[in-house]
Formats: sequence, C-alpha cells, structure tokens
Amino acid sequence: MKNYIFTSSRLGFREWSTTDLDAMAEICGDKEVMEFFPSTLSKEQTAEFITTRQRKFAENGYCYYAVEILETNELIGFIGLSKQEYDAGFENPFVDIGWRLKKSLWFKGYATEGAKRCLEYGFKTLKLKTVYAIAPLLNVKSYHVMEKIGMKKHATFMHPSIADDSKLKECVAYKIEF
Repeated sequence: MKNYIFTSSRLGFREWSTTDLDAMAEICGDKEVMEFFPSTLSKEQTAEFITTRQRKFAENGYCYYAVEILETNELIGFIGLSKQEYDAGFENPFVDIGWRLKKSLWFKGYATEGAKRCLEYGFKTLKLKTVYAIAPLLNVKSYHVMEKIGMKKHATFMHPSIADDSKLKECVAYKIEF
C-alpha cells in the first residue's frame, strides 16, 4: 500500500511525485476538463503545477493532493486544500478547496467523496476554521459539488487573476465553517 496522507472509501490522497507528470499532463491538457480555466496546460506548465503543489505542501502541510483510486492506484487528478492569497473581497489569505479529475471518471461521486474527506481532514486534523471554494459563475458542475459537501454561497466577485475580457472573470465563492 502506498504512503497516503489519508484515504476515503475509494480514494487515496498523497503528496505529488515527478512520476505523476504524464498522467496529470493528460488531464490538464483536456479541453473539457479545463473548460472553466483560461487555457489548457502544457506538459511544462503541468510540471510547474506539480512543483508548486510540492512547495505548498512543504510550507503549509496541505495542498491540492494527488488522488488515486485505491483499488487500482490510478492517478485520477487532484482534490485538496490550498492557501490562496488574492483579494476577492473577503478573507485574504484564505483556504480554498478544489478538484480536477480525469473526464472519464466524472459523475461517479469521486469529487464529492474526496472533497468531503478533505474538509474532514482540514477541520479535524489541520484545525482549519473556514474553507472556501471558488468557481466561475458559468461552472454549475462545481456548484453542485460545493452544495453536496455542505458549502453555502458566500459572495460573487471579479477574480483579480483572470483577464478583464474573459467570461470566466466573474466568480462565486462558497464557504463552510467548522
């Protein structure tokens, strides 16, 4: 068995490895997976993404974790928590929960299961008090997961890191407190 930080009934959550690059680059290069982001990521950008997660884990003790199906050890993307530092009109910095999963595994409950387990870990083990989730207003699929894990709509805002002319700039923040 791999060295997971924690598990849920079907998923294992772990730190990132350089061996995750090919599988994650395929996920980040999928136009449907990245529909609500400004662009897909190249292999080099995905490598930078992984390096950043490794750094964030070292600094904070948590990150958007590499997530595997326990039964097969297949990397299916990420689910986790990340410290964010940008002005969204509420707390700054804040802890965000997020997910990005391989398209062939959508609608199987993995995002909801994993996000619930990450919240439990965040509140009980990391002693977090508040967690937010951010998505463009157009991303209804993410709202459904946010609501299924008990989050409530908190605010809408114009994301400071997305180009002014982008249809993705207007975002919604959901919030949950322990």
